[in-house]
Amino acid sequence: MAHIVILGAGLGGLPAAFEFRKILGRQHEITVVNANDYFQFVPSNPWLAVGWRTRDTITIPLRSILERRNINLITNWVEKIDAEDNKLQLKDGEEVNYDYLIITTGPRLAFEEVEGSGPVNGFTQSICTVDHAEKSYEDFKRLIENPGPVVVGAVQFASCFGPAYEYAAILDTVLRRKKVRDRVPMTFVTSEPYVGHLGLGGVGDSRGMLEHELRNRHINAITNAKVTKVEQGKMFVDQLNDKGEVEKQHELPFNHSMMLPAFKGVEAVAAVDGLCNPRGFVLVDEYQRSTKYKNIFSAGVCIAIPPVEVTPVPTGAPKTGYMIESMVTAIVKNIKAEITGYPVASKATWNAFCLADLGDTGAAFIALPQIPPRNVTWFKKGKWVHWAKILFEKYFLYKMRRGVSEPVFEKWVLKMMGIARIKHP
Repeated sequence: MAHIVILGAGLGGLPAAFEFRKILGRQHEITVVNANDYFQFVPSNPWLAVGWRTRDTITIPLRSILERRNINLITNWVEKIDAEDNKLQLKDGEEVNYDYLIITTGPRLAFEEVEGSGPVNGFTQSICTVDHAEKSYEDFKRLIENPGPVVVGAVQFASCFGPAYEYAAILDTVLRRKKVRDRVPMTFVTSEPYVGHLGLGGVGDSRGMLEHELRNRHINAITNAKVTKVEQGKMFVDQLNDKGEVEKQHELPFNHSMMLPAFKGVEAVAAVDGLCNPRGFVLVDEYQRSTKYKNIFSAGVCIAIPPVEVTPVPTGAPKTGYMIESMVTAIVKNIKAEITGYPVASKATWNAFCLADLGDTGAAFIALPQIPPRNVTWFKKGKWVHWAKILFEKYFLYKMRRGVSEPVFEKWVLKMMGIARIKHP
């Protein structure tokens, strides 16, 4: 009997647990180790940050749904991964031995890389976790009471830009509905070399469409932006040219700011010798397996993927839900192959597929593969995308609550898009 330990219970870890149980049966032990006792649907956080969702609607208690499927849950922090002896050391001193370790932790949010940023020890908000989104909502309510400038965007080394565009557009929509938008000048600050780059070198007409979206919403944009520090109510930004030289410096006042932080690897993962790159992301081969430790696999935001191109301000490559699901499926098949005496052979399809809500409309894109040149490049905008994301949120949470292991991104996103286009063209 093999003991499979999954570190992290997010968009990769929780589906991985269900898929392992389905494919391996009950003769093997599966344990999920997670810092929290709940799953959070991160794509809904921009809605939570403006009061369109509550914590209860986008989180799921883990213990009951895992135990019903004979999957162990340990709610604790991992202090150390002993990769040589195949065990985890937890914060309370407990040790967990494993035959296979699956790392799906997501990133560490490196607010410390920009002085004064972050919702705990800084002056900017975040929508990266449900806790941060709730705190951002409290700050949003103060903005409604005291309208003033807003700064939204992503700092250098951020690698997921879609939520920043989502939040900027959703915030604009809410402010207009509350009839205070005329008193809230908005600036979008991004490390991307141009609006719509998305860490992907652009997808189809993403540049033109998103530039139009920001102009139409009266949101000024600063690209090639390096945030140097943040003070109470003020952000300092160096705008670089294509040579990486400072072209202009900005001091941006704000009453409310949401900035996506730089991503790094989780400390316990980054500390393992030979497991990660210098920023702490897990180095994997084409089978999602560690390049050094053959019984460690990894999927999601925590793996190392090189940027699609060199940019004046460092940007990372995003890992969308579709891609994460593909990685997880490959891992499950490869570990089953090893357990049953076959060589690993399954590979993930690193394709980018995204639904972005823009408040009263939405944008969807497909990039096959993620890194250009591509076989498929598709970017569309319309109210139907807004409804497609709502439908998919409900469907995904329904599937996770039931512990269903079928690949929901690959199989159902297109179906939800089709339904939305018929009902909300």
